[in-house]
Amino acid sequence: MTVQQDIETKLQDKLRPDHLEVINESSNHNVPPGSESHFKVIIASDAFDGKLLVARHRLVNEILADELKHKIHALALHTYSPAEWAELNGGAPASPPCLGGGK
Repeated sequence: MTVQQDIETKLQDKLRPDHLEVINESSNHNVPPGSESHFKVIIASDAFDGKLLVARHRLVNEILADELKHKIHALALHTYSPAEWAELNGGAPASPPCLGGGK
């Protein structure tokens, strides 16, 4: 299983999201081709209702603790309640450009 698939499976199983996108952004960074080190997660789940942003991120970080410790260098999180996601009409902010070195 790939790192991306592991992330998707864990988040699906634990948070039962209404919407989930796991995007491998490694190719935007100074890493070898085929790397799985930089990810963007866009997720809308009832688990985030009433929680502050930091609590939402902590929840995702706890679920992905092993990946963060051993496999992932960077993780951009966009966490929404289903109502917030509906207000955005399915749009999340773009990730910032890599500042970690040129290609």
